[in-house]
Amino acid sequence: MDIRLLVGLGNPGREYEKTRHNVGFMVIDGLIKNLRAKKPSEDALSLVYKTRIGGKEVFLAKPLTYMNNSGAAVYNLLEEYGLSPEQMIVIYDDLDLPLGTMRLRLKGSSGGHKGVESIIKYIGTQNFPRLRIGIGRPKKKEDVVKYVLSPFPQEEEKVINQVIKKAVRCLTRAIEISPQYAMEYCNRQELF
Repeated sequence: MDIRLLVGLGNPGREYEKTRHNVGFMVIDGLIKNLRAKKPSEDALSLVYKTRIGGKEVFLAKPLTYMNNSGAAVYNLLEEYGLSPEQMIVIYDDLDLPLGTMRLRLKGSSGGHKGVESIIKYIGTQNFPRLRIGIGRPKKKEDVVKYVLSPFPQEEEKVINQVIKKAVRCLTRAIEISPQYAMEYCNRQELF
């Protein structure tokens, strides 16, 4: 697999910047900082940073369509850059994974994630790699929307910052070598 596009899911706007639902954007921001990517262009309903990883031109994207309509941006990104779904990795938050964990998979269902549901609907396939970042679940089931749209509390910030650093290394390995190779590193429980 020749990965050329990394798409972090989230919601645009300052009010959502540090929320759990924006962890996909946070990972893209970590890559931008690590790679010293230049100013973005507004392309295909997204902010797009062009950079190089392992000698390959790679696009880092943050959709501007809001989480539940992420599919529109992803569809446009794939069309704009002439890429197949297998050439991208989508990065997003996952309530079913404990905070401090991540899972890289080559394909799969949405798992109930509205942003991923939208992508599958727009591009017509579940066959694309994805990096799920664990945010844990709220204590009460009815608080899910409030929970995902709230910022990480101070005691969780250190953990999520370590996860983001590990995600940056994971994605870099996936591009430089392959997602299959990166899975062993990415899916380990320990952070450091």
